[in-house]
Amino acid sequence: MQNVTLIATAAMGLESVVANEVKELGYEVSVENGKVIFDAPISAIPRCNLWLRTADRVKILVGEFEAKTFDELFESTKKLPWERYIPEDGQFPVTGKSVKSELHSVPDCQKIVKKSIAEKLKLKHGVVYKMPETGAQYKIEVSLLKDKATLTIDTSGTGLHKRGYRVGQGEAPLKETMAAALVLLTNWKPDFPLIDPFCGSGTIAIEAALIGQNIAPGFNRDFVSEDWSFIKSKHWDKAFEEAEDKANYDQELSIVGSDIDHKMIQIAEQNAIEAGLGDLVSWKQMQVKDLSIKSENGYIIGNPPYGQRLSDQESVATLYQDLGSLMKKHPSWSVYILTAYEDFEKEYGQKATKKRKLFNGFIQTNYYQYFGEKVRGE
Repeated sequence: MQNVTLIATAAMGLESVVANEVKELGYEVSVENGKVIFDAPISAIPRCNLWLRTADRVKILVGEFEAKTFDELFESTKKLPWERYIPEDGQFPVTGKSVKSELHSVPDCQKIVKKSIAEKLKLKHGVVYKMPETGAQYKIEVSLLKDKATLTIDTSGTGLHKRGYRVGQGEAPLKETMAAALVLLTNWKPDFPLIDPFCGSGTIAIEAALIGQNIAPGFNRDFVSEDWSFIKSKHWDKAFEEAEDKANYDQELSIVGSDIDHKMIQIAEQNAIEAGLGDLVSWKQMQVKDLSIKSENGYIIGNPPYGQRLSDQESVATLYQDLGSLMKKHPSWSVYILTAYEDFEKEYGQKATKKRKLFNGFIQTNYYQYFGEKVRGE
């Protein structure tokens, strides 16, 4: 097996960011809603899992076909080359989803696909009775959209947002993948100061530090495909060596995370230590209006409270007013704020240079972007 077709799944609105990351790894891509598709050698599986900061998962595309009946689903699934990937002892649980399709019963689709794959594997591996399923896991998904079935195998295991450093979090934590995207959607470079004045458990600041020192986000975690027999251990070894070689641990950074809640500052500090970045980010308990900005140029990147509860709206409006008043004194700084608060620009006191619609989980938000006067190349 020389090449595979891979899918890097993406949160809505982040497809282009994920696509850029895949291109930077050297692969040609096509982009669809929620996914980036590309053909690549087997070695891309370790590399993409290690390096993609904004993708949710990396999956192998095994096949696609039209299926309006269970017979079509069974027979077309059986024709796919499952034996290329799943060994005789492989575990192959099947998950599923169905949208606007004749085959709308997901449990039934899962059973049909499971049975079809088992029949194919028994035939190819010479198994008479039940497949043993005692070895490594190959999690299969059958996804039906408008009668088109897409069958994939997940190579990541736990979602890629699980970097392994988050030992604590607040009430509404920002996913690590989204935090990384917020940084990558700016043109921040590691020689500029960066401040997150609403840092919570520290995710944006930590992801910025990883980006600043070019540390692979998956460096300190495991992936389900590390146990797969068709991916040689040399591919994993080479991918980890590449990650180590490309890391720039000597890169100096000026990154500050601040929050009004001292408990969140303690959690952020612990998360940074767990990420191996204990000395790289400064953490401060303070209100936004007390923030001290001394550098001529820099970046504010934040995910403040949204004021979704009626009781919080007044305090959130004041928070945005304080930020706007502060940043008027520093027009050369660039400001990037993610919020679902509809009157953000009004409270901040300035129209955004640019807005980008993003989904923070299931919450529709806008990413308000204010380009600093002396860094308008964004």
